[in-house]
Amino acid sequence: MRLTLLRHCEIDERYKGTYIGHKDVSLSKDGELKALDVCKRLDSLDFDAIFCSDLKRSKDTLQHSKHYKNSIFTSLLREKSWGKDEGLSFEEIIQRDDYVYNDFKKWLDHLGGEDYSLFIKRVELFFLGYLRLKNYNNVLVVTHAGVIRILLMLLDNTSLEEAFSVKVDYGEFVYVEIL
Repeated sequence: MRLTLLRHCEIDERYKGTYIGHKDVSLSKDGELKALDVCKRLDSLDFDAIFCSDLKRSKDTLQHSKHYKNSIFTSLLREKSWGKDEGLSFEEIIQRDDYVYNDFKKWLDHLGGEDYSLFIKRVELFFLGYLRLKNYNNVLVVTHAGVIRILLMLLDNTSLEEAFSVKVDYGEFVYVEIL
């Protein structure tokens, strides 16, 4: 099965560089313009199924596409929840908690919200469980950078820290095959 993964377009400026998670934020003006271009590109393609995160930034990225009306919106494709840390930057969390960063794994354990192992399991169950059971050849998924990174980690058998280093720009397409 061929997956076309699309990260939502650029978000409102005040949330750039923060842990957004489940916070339901809008696209920036530039993000809205990029979404129009992205939708034109999508409209030239055909998909067996279209799945989209139910958060506003993903839905708004897809809303001008002919595929929007046939999309399945699901919370399974949401970014990881950061709980009390949503909307805060790395620096704000460090200052608030008087935390000294010295280890990636300890930092993840320090952050609030959804446990990372549960987030990874959610992504794995959707892509490598649910989708594999379907008879699709070509699927569009509009989601978040974290979801895309975790799927790539699972497919490439890399570490979580390596997955975090993968850059996925706003409005970027990533193509993968899953068997």
